[in-house]
Amino acid sequence: MSAATNTFRMRARGPFSLTAAARFTEAFPAGQGGGDARLDLAFPGEVAWTSVAVRITEDRTSLLAEIVTNPGALPLGQIRSHVERILSLDVDGTDFPAIAERDPVVRDLQARYPGLRPVQFPSPYEAAAWTIIGQRIRMTQAAGIRTRMAAQLGDNVDFGDRQRSSFPPPNRLATLGEFPGLTARKIEQLRALGRAAAHGQLDATALRSRPPEESLTHLQTLPGIGPFSAELILPCYLSG
Repeated sequence: MSAATNTFRMRARGPFSLTAAARFTEAFPAGQGGGDARLDLAFPGEVAWTSVAVRITEDRTSLLAEIVTNPGALPLGQIRSHVERILSLDVDGTDFPAIAERDPVVRDLQARYPGLRPVQFPSPYEAAAWTIIGQRIRMTQAAGIRTRMAAQLGDNVDFGDRQRSSFPPPNRLATLGEFPGLTARKIEQLRALGRAAAHGQLDATALRSRPPEESLTHLQTLPGIGPFSAELILPCYLSG
């Protein structure tokens, strides 16, 4: 991939801070993180489910995304859509500051977390896997399991000054064997989730195209996904 095709720029509509996003992901047990004004992401891209790694930096005018690895040669536009969705840049936040003038709670939150937008899982598939892994255990325990799963079954990415592992793609999750910290029931549910994702049943575009109630009902047809889990997965993919 040439230098001309391995980078792209993004601009936020409304307030956005990459530093805030990076700090949020560092604090979230299942996050990836980076550093001030830098965020490193590694994830399996939807449809082809090949690994993608992107390093994001910012300057005064825009965000610069550098594709570190893309062995499946996913189209640049598809990768851009993934990254924009992860960082909630597909949402027009121009009017968000005005809400603080009417709502003191929002005003305090904006002051406490300037420029922070929701940082999403890369795909409904990963969000669903997280909900299954995390059922009936502490978040820190779930994060440890997810991290080990990524390291052992995902693809390792060299960012130069750090290593990151992407979550395993659906075809690998579909053949998951015994795994420390996971019950036999969760393993079977994750296998089923891998098969469902591989057959397009967790496609973000499809979930967005349906009425929310219909998408929630669809998600609940998947083993291990009940009403609570479905409502955790879906809201991340309704905007845009």
